[in-house]
Amino acid sequence: MTGTFTRSDNAMLRGVNLYLIGMMGSGKSTVGRILAESLDYQFFDSDQLIEQVSKRSIAEIFAQEGEESFRTVETQVLAQLAPYIRLVISTGGGAVLKPENWSYLHHGVVIWLDVPPETLLARVSQDPTPRPLLQQADPLQTLKTISQERQRYYAQADIRVDADASAQDVAQRTLDGLKARIEQDAPNRAKFYGS
Repeated sequence: MTGTFTRSDNAMLRGVNLYLIGMMGSGKSTVGRILAESLDYQFFDSDQLIEQVSKRSIAEIFAQEGEESFRTVETQVLAQLAPYIRLVISTGGGAVLKPENWSYLHHGVVIWLDVPPETLLARVSQDPTPRPLLQQADPLQTLKTISQERQRYYAQADIRVDADASAQDVAQRTLDGLKARIEQDAPNRAKFYGS
């Protein structure tokens, strides 16, 4: 561990947004809320915003209009959040697939919460919210396939966090990773100073 994330570290962020990426069930929303509270940031879940804007559930959007329509609204949500500061934003698992979304993600620090497919399945199996991409005969194999397909996109994150742990531990690991990144970039802080 690199130590405690201090007020000085927080000040060095200069309000830069944090974007959490990763597979469904990786803990982006839960960890995001903890991070936002720790940093005195606001938290937004892009999936919840999409449901509010469209007045439909994610499952309904997928069923009625398909994944492409969902991804279009997702891009619009990210575009609306990007100009603000001091936000922790939990993105949808597939947000990384659309190149246009990266132009918004790169307005902040991108953090990949990396979790093995077996753990993801255990987590999403307990979630009452239906997952449209898991309505297959073999959900574990589906998670493995999706994870492999997205791996190269997730790997473009600024920070990778092993998120196969409790939400509190993952949040601490994330803060530690953020602190290490700030210290590493100390000679050239353009990313964290929003230049």
